[in-house]
Amino acid sequence: MSGALLEAAGVALAYGAGGGARTVLDRLDLRLAPGEIVSVIGPSGAGKSSLLRLLAGLQQPTRGSVRMLGETLAAPHPRIAVAFQDACLLPWLSVEHNVGFGLGFRRQPAIGRGERAGRVAQTLAAVGLLDARHLFPAQLSGGMAQRVALARCLARQPRALLLDEPFGALDEITRVDMQALLLGIVRAYRPATLLITHDIDEALLLSDRIVLLGGPPGAPASVAHEWRIGLPHPRESQVEALGALRIEIVLHLRRLLRPASV
Repeated sequence: MSGALLEAAGVALAYGAGGGARTVLDRLDLRLAPGEIVSVIGPSGAGKSSLLRLLAGLQQPTRGSVRMLGETLAAPHPRIAVAFQDACLLPWLSVEHNVGFGLGFRRQPAIGRGERAGRVAQTLAAVGLLDARHLFPAQLSGGMAQRVALARCLARQPRALLLDEPFGALDEITRVDMQALLLGIVRAYRPATLLITHDIDEALLLSDRIVLLGGPPGAPASVAHEWRIGLPHPRESQVEALGALRIEIVLHLRRLLRPASV
């Protein structure tokens, strides 16, 4: 795929050293383009969160390279933002100060107080929480806390947005609202977006591509299969097309969990 903004090329990752080293990822290639949502699915322990840490610059590959805008990523990048299942809000800071917290990171470009306030207000408005800016994390619902976490990411004006099961702990109705919010954010801001999820239906509803991560039992994981989804949004009514694709994905996932030789 041309026009990659964030790219993993021939990546391997091993934990430990010497004969006790365990390789969890090997020969992995993945490219993310601006405005694209790529969902990564796979069995537990397949290395999905490890892949996210590599793409975020939080960890260095054992082999291969991760590149952001064509340059090797050797550390966290100011234009890459990460959100996790836990919103990770600082309980002693208000909503607006949690959102602005990332603007003071060491590698983040310095901005003036007025621009900082404007950016915080703009992103809180984008996630529908401008009126809640003076509240504290203990006063928020789970869905509100995740909106604050997304606003904190957006305030940094990221070119890439990496999400590690951000909606996994939410109830179904709140989760649907957050999925719609994510689609709106990607349309408006066009970050290259990676979504790690265990929910195949979530991946089908949101993604431009779905990547299945895995490998034979005991072997390092890589991209086992990939699907490109050309259906327009919203997709909730496209039951037949999504249902057929879901069956195909489940079959591939089962082959990873129960290979034919077993």
